[in-house]
Amino acid sequence: MNQETIIIDNLKCGGCANTVKKQLSGMEGVQNVSVDVETSTVVVEKEEGVSRGVLLERLEKWGYPEVGTGNLVQKAKSYVSCAIGRLDG
Repeated sequence: MNQETIIIDNLKCGGCANTVKKQLSGMEGVQNVSVDVETSTVVVEKEEGVSRGVLLERLEKWGYPEVGTGNLVQKAKSYVSCAIGRLDG
């Protein structure tokens, strides 16, 4: 088992955290996901075959890019993802 720590942009609340956890936990090879809203930190326990790049792609798709790499479109996506996370949570 291997651990990846990623600091992301646009993480605002528990709804955002729920979306991040759900999206990453559903990936093959991901064993556990923890999200710290205060520090915008995501920690993923994963198998060796799951690359950091694949995790970053999934996060970017939902509006949560690695810190310093985002844009306005991703910020807008994060608001929608946040709302979904609040409904699912």
